[in-house]
Amino acid sequence: MGNLTKNISRHELQCGCDCGFDSMDCETIAVVQSCCNHFATLLTVERVELIITSAARCLKYNKSIGSTDKSYHPKARAIDFIIRGVNPRDVYDYLCTKYPDKYGIGCYKDFTHIDTRSEKARW
Repeated sequence: MGNLTKNISRHELQCGCDCGFDSMDCETIAVVQSCCNHFATLLTVERVELIITSAARCLKYNKSIGSTDKSYHPKARAIDFIIRGVNPRDVYDYLCTKYPDKYGIGCYKDFTHIDTRSEKARW
């Protein structure tokens, strides 16, 4: 229920079906927090506004929204997020530069995806 980091609270990680699944890999949390810290410094603010649009998903919910079996959300290793006032492409570019050889990083119109798979994947 409390804050896990400066920008991430446990309740923000909950599955969208309210089943109670809210686990998240520590590495994934650290990557997103590091990204928040980078943009806070860039924007010269104490803390950016982070909006997590999807994090942990139980298998049933993941399937119900049409996601694939290869998704890292049910593995508690993926977060889709927005940093208010920052273009998702800028977040994507930053993550790709910081982690050139690993992780799954995706850029969508309204959000950025990060997962902590060991191999590199981009979209």
